[in-house]
Amino acid sequence: MMKKFFLLISLLTTLLYFIETNENIGLSNYKPLVNVNYIANHYILTWSKIPYLAYYEVEVLNHNPGKEQDSKSSNLSSRIAKYRTFDTTIKIDQNFPDSTYLRVSAHSLFHQPLGLYSDSISISEININHQQARQKPIATTSYPQDAPAPSIPLLKWTIVPGAVYYEIEFLSSPAENPNDVKPSVYQISSSREVFTNAYSVDLTRYPGNHLYWRVRALNFADNPIGVFSDVAELFIDHTLPQVLKPISNTGYKEAKMPMPLYPVYSWIPIPGAVSYEVEVTTRPPENPNGIQPSKYQIRQQVIHGGSDCYDEEPLITPGTYYWRVRGLDNSGKPIGVYSDAEEFVVDLAAGKYAATLGDSISHGGGAISYSPADLEYSFQTYLSFPTINLAKSGDTSETMLERFNNDVLPYHPKFLIIMGGSNSLRGGVPATQVIKELAAMRDKCLANGIRPIFLTLPPINPNGINQAFNEETVPDWQKQFADVNSFIRQQRYYIDLEPYFMDENHELPPHYATDGLHLDSEGKKLMGLIINSNWAKVTK
Repeated sequence: MMKKFFLLISLLTTLLYFIETNENIGLSNYKPLVNVNYIANHYILTWSKIPYLAYYEVEVLNHNPGKEQDSKSSNLSSRIAKYRTFDTTIKIDQNFPDSTYLRVSAHSLFHQPLGLYSDSISISEININHQQARQKPIATTSYPQDAPAPSIPLLKWTIVPGAVYYEIEFLSSPAENPNDVKPSVYQISSSREVFTNAYSVDLTRYPGNHLYWRVRALNFADNPIGVFSDVAELFIDHTLPQVLKPISNTGYKEAKMPMPLYPVYSWIPIPGAVSYEVEVTTRPPENPNGIQPSKYQIRQQVIHGGSDCYDEEPLITPGTYYWRVRGLDNSGKPIGVYSDAEEFVVDLAAGKYAATLGDSISHGGGAISYSPADLEYSFQTYLSFPTINLAKSGDTSETMLERFNNDVLPYHPKFLIIMGGSNSLRGGVPATQVIKELAAMRDKCLANGIRPIFLTLPPINPNGINQAFNEETVPDWQKQFADVNSFIRQQRYYIDLEPYFMDENHELPPHYATDGLHLDSEGKKLMGLIINSNWAKVTK
């Protein structure tokens, strides 16, 4: 009986092999014809069916395969992720970076490729209309004639990804050059001192009650990103009461993500303020829209300039907290009132499954102007599983190790994603020291029942760092990074980021990091995609 069974299997295998390799049958000439649509934040792929029992693979590639396109073997070093289905359509909920490509291939039940790969499809081409729309700001505040603004109106618009700052233009008439990048001949005034997607303009000395405004995004080199927004009318009533108060611009609550262990608070500035005072309270302040600190205040920090506050102390005690901010003048006196208090919750259960430990790359932020409060610049935003952010901007591998017991162990995550050492290495700390400190973190994890999952370090771009921060990088940084990454690849659980962020000079390409170090939104999307694609492998 067994002999007949094995004989039957042998004959079936031979038959299937004959069918799959016979040129006359035509399977070897099959090439999927793929159509991709981007709808409601999902990529929907459909393709032509092969006349044979098969499954399909959708690959996400880090570059255009070019001459490899018709090859039946995939270059694994360029493949970021793959999805399998027996259907001829698939819906993928994933924020793919614009630099990636998709392609489809058919495979037999014996996991052998059938026919050819489809043509590769560029994500940037799929998203081109969406990208162009996002590069043109859209006004989100309106002051029509029947609902005019006070003398210092707050103007807001949609964020343009990658914008380092914005130029806002005030006009006496509608622009003669709509959807352009050049200033208008009707310009009354303009400002480039705008580092967030909002601006409070002081029009108390403007004699009229009606004007127009528009805004455009600029990159680090002062070049436009996209075009000016559509012109918006602005009506003013100088008799209206004026209340100056900063507006929260922190995205955690809206995104339903927990505040990082080292909180970051962000707000829209107000005219005249040279510094800001942030306070954290344990209850809603008893004096909303007041000018005096709350009696429930537990923390207070003054920030000179800027519109972000990085808390230097961890907030780890479980409970409900509130934060708010007020502007101060040169003498430290309040300008206007406190912002509305924003609630956030500290819950150790938020880190029960997974946590991320690292420096500013893990803490968040990028494109010079964006902080961790701008969640498009946090890789945790793009993860397919819940996590708590235990990273701290400015950390070295030494300081990560020093705070491990106090910052990690209370959460006791099942999985701890660790990426650190970039600040140490670029500052001259030898790889041997960084490896020693990473190994100590690993040992602490294992001793406490936590699985350490290391990420290899992306390269940096010393020229970009020097231009952005006027900081030099040690000459042998590449060797030091390579030695640390070699150690990481020897660990039982790791995810290899480095190959996907490296150009022909083994440096970080500028399109991934404006400042040569902190990955921008495209880089954070790629980080999330790589981690998601490898998560099952490192957690099983």
